[in-house]
Amino acid sequence: MGFFKDDFYSTKVKRNSRQPSGSWQRPNRWSRPSATVRVALISSLASSVLVASLFYLAVDRPKSQPESRAALSSGISGPVDTNERIISAAAKVGPVVVSVINQTKEGAAGSEASIGKGTSLGSGVIFKKQKGKAYIITNAHVIADSVKLQVVLSNGTKKSATVVGKDTITDLAVLETDDKGISQVAEIGDSEKLRKGETVIAVGNPLGFSDSLSNGIVSNLKTIVPISLNQDGIYDWEEEVIQISAPINPGNSGGALVNLNGQVVGINSMKVADTSVEGIGFSIPIDDAVPIAEQLMEHGKIKRPYLGVYSMDLSIYLDNNAASDDDDAFGDGPDADATPNANGDDDDVPAGEELVVPDGVKEGVVVLEAVGPAKAAGLAYNDIIVALDAEPIGSTLDLRKYLYMHKKIGDTLKVTYYRDSKKHELNVKLVEKTENDG
Repeated sequence: MGFFKDDFYSTKVKRNSRQPSGSWQRPNRWSRPSATVRVALISSLASSVLVASLFYLAVDRPKSQPESRAALSSGISGPVDTNERIISAAAKVGPVVVSVINQTKEGAAGSEASIGKGTSLGSGVIFKKQKGKAYIITNAHVIADSVKLQVVLSNGTKKSATVVGKDTITDLAVLETDDKGISQVAEIGDSEKLRKGETVIAVGNPLGFSDSLSNGIVSNLKTIVPISLNQDGIYDWEEEVIQISAPINPGNSGGALVNLNGQVVGINSMKVADTSVEGIGFSIPIDDAVPIAEQLMEHGKIKRPYLGVYSMDLSIYLDNNAASDDDDAFGDGPDADATPNANGDDDDVPAGEELVVPDGVKEGVVVLEAVGPAKAAGLAYNDIIVALDAEPIGSTLDLRKYLYMHKKIGDTLKVTYYRDSKKHELNVKLVEKTENDG
């Protein structure tokens, strides 16, 4: 029985219109009507067909059974297909996602899901095999303060791992282990081809539940998240990430963000740490992560240019100075010779060395100390940097982003700055940043 009763149309042929053999019945000679009768019959038949056709078109009829079945089929094929693709993608990527066990110094900060004193968990993705070694990409914060590292394959096999390189600014790291028992590596997708609303799955080790996955959608393709690299509350960097609705829980970090083709399109990194917030997770685009991983494999670090200034934002100084003036009105302000430092505190400086801010200048970077190439070029304490290569610089974050994204080691950088309200320019030869450089 169909979902809709069809009283108006049928493709069935009446039984008495066919011979038992299935051939059409041929009329006998004696039964042929005269020409007049034939004309009357044809006219009557034409009129009947015309009336029936008009009636058929005028009536708001229900759809035929074949049409309704097609509609129902198309209505449910999408979800069924998506579910099957999620299952297929999960099966494809499962073997290349590992758990990362980080044995740290007891009580070390920045660890992932804790499983005991000085031990934390994270995730990683096997992305390369060569010369008997397997290489795993993960987050730098997953392996923070590590003393000993292990990776656990999807089949439960544990392997010792070592750090090839890490980069705290991009929050990425590469681990190395032997490739015994590892038969496949991740298929790398193209994060630039992701679309808003596209279904994705997050695969990792949340809260110690290995080989776990959750699904969601791409909420935003390019979300800018401010980062405090040393967790002091001051934003040092901005990360451009994929925002997803799939949950990213402790232990998920370093795991794979996967499209429905089973391709890795991101490295899961962080979530909004607020109990009132749900369904907001972030993933580093794989198009950004792979070049960083390749540099870490080649150099053990990311080579970046170094200017050589310890600084604070001019806006912070002006805000603190205004607050100090308000406090002075009540007789409890700081000494007149105090100048705020980068942390917003007050360090005494010699009289006569107070910062002189030109009229109308509200943004820039105040030099607290010049070392290395900056000192050699002539920058000094209390200089206010306002531009690099004629590009306006309003904060330390702007300065760092311009250096890291637009300059290379060995480049010459033109610095525009104010000293005692007078505008100056000088050139600085950039050198390679080392571990000891701030």
